[in-house]
Amino acid sequence: MTVPTLLLLVLLCFDVIGGGKASRLERWESAIRMPTQKDEAEDVDGELGTRWAVLVAGSSGYGNYRHQSDVCHAYQLLRKGGLKEDNIVVFMYDDIANNELNPRPGIIINHPQGDDLYAGVPKDYTGELVTAENLYAVLLGKKDAVKGGSGKVVDSKPNDRIFLYYSDHGGPGVLGMPNMPFLYAMDFIEVLKKKHASGTYKEMVLYIEACESGSIFEGIMPQDLNVYVTTASNAQESSFGTYCPGMEPSPPPEYITCLGDLYSVAWMEDSETHNLKKETVKQQFQSVKERTSNFNNYNIGSHVMEYGNGSIKAEKLYLYQGFDPATMNFPPNTLNNGYHDTHMEVVNQRDAEIFFLWQMYKKSENGSEKKKEILKKITETQRHRTHLDGSMELIGTFLYGPHKGFSILNSVREPGMPLVDDWGCLKSMVRLFETYCGSLTQYGMKHMRAFANICNSGVSKASVEEAYVAACSGHDSGLMHPSNRGYSA
Repeated sequence: MTVPTLLLLVLLCFDVIGGGKASRLERWESAIRMPTQKDEAEDVDGELGTRWAVLVAGSSGYGNYRHQSDVCHAYQLLRKGGLKEDNIVVFMYDDIANNELNPRPGIIINHPQGDDLYAGVPKDYTGELVTAENLYAVLLGKKDAVKGGSGKVVDSKPNDRIFLYYSDHGGPGVLGMPNMPFLYAMDFIEVLKKKHASGTYKEMVLYIEACESGSIFEGIMPQDLNVYVTTASNAQESSFGTYCPGMEPSPPPEYITCLGDLYSVAWMEDSETHNLKKETVKQQFQSVKERTSNFNNYNIGSHVMEYGNGSIKAEKLYLYQGFDPATMNFPPNTLNNGYHDTHMEVVNQRDAEIFFLWQMYKKSENGSEKKKEILKKITETQRHRTHLDGSMELIGTFLYGPHKGFSILNSVREPGMPLVDDWGCLKSMVRLFETYCGSLTQYGMKHMRAFANICNSGVSKASVEEAYVAACSGHDSGLMHPSNRGYSA
């Protein structure tokens, strides 16, 4: 009997024993590989290259616990996936784990039942070193341009892939940083263009968690940079914090701040429960999109958006996030796997600060000095917010009249158009406003669209300055003046 005849008989016997069940045959076939077949872990071009990651928490303060928690979670996920510490650059202020308000000193969690995520996270760029300037230098691989820190940069080669994840507050055209100035959309896009021109990466994937994060890429993100982006929200809506006190799911009772962000926990919890050698970038986008929308409830959810080179979506996630062997038998992707369409209770990113202060107030001893101090902080915070909102309304009235001011300042351009035509003008309008009216703060970032519309309307700088002076005359910014906090632009 010849070998081919014997093999045919074996196959026929298997089919009879299996009752013709294709699933069994498929499992048997998958265990046999011809010499020319490549393992799925191999890159289609024959060489995987190095995976790089840049993780950025753009805020500071215990009230913003969730942003650094998100980043620590992402770091641990990537390390389990096999990325080397030398190839992961971490930006975080590092004032959370050992903060006096942290009920578990030295520990950071990102889920109500979560384990510690802080241990082992490198302190590459912390405190005053968490800046947009350092981030740009790291992405471009310019060791001589970074200031302080570990000096670690993305020293990537042509066949390498890069994953960048950012979590913080945002506004139209800007992402927050704990040290001024903000990260401006066009500056960031220019850095991506320079990185592409250097020929030092194969493909790049960006995940951006922030309010109005879609505005960073809307109308200005090229499709030919081999970069694919998803954002937590579109160009005109908030993103949301979750795992917050008094909400479902709720953190342990000793916590007074939100543990995570809706989009961020959506992608990380998805990655942890699936086989990333089988799940594609597109499949994760679809899962995260549904969960971040809070299952199509946009009063408590946001529209996850995508920009850049869509062809990258067909690739497997392990090419960017690595592969944890413990997930070998996990499914490639099951939409809503484990979540059962459960709505998450959330808080608007911009309201999270007040929410945190209120939790502190409720837990403070009645009649104590601490309780009075917290109430004073809440009052001052709300007063500055009211000042910012009122000043912008007056400025609109002074520039365009009482009937048109609001509509012009808040008008939204057609999809596919950039926020502003002249980004230099936008920065100058922000600096001028802060000089006379005080710092925007993370709350005031929402007014960036108004400044952009002032630029787009062509009003002279002299007229704008006159309106700023009139709107804010007699206002004492005190500690909120940019001379104390730094200019946002």
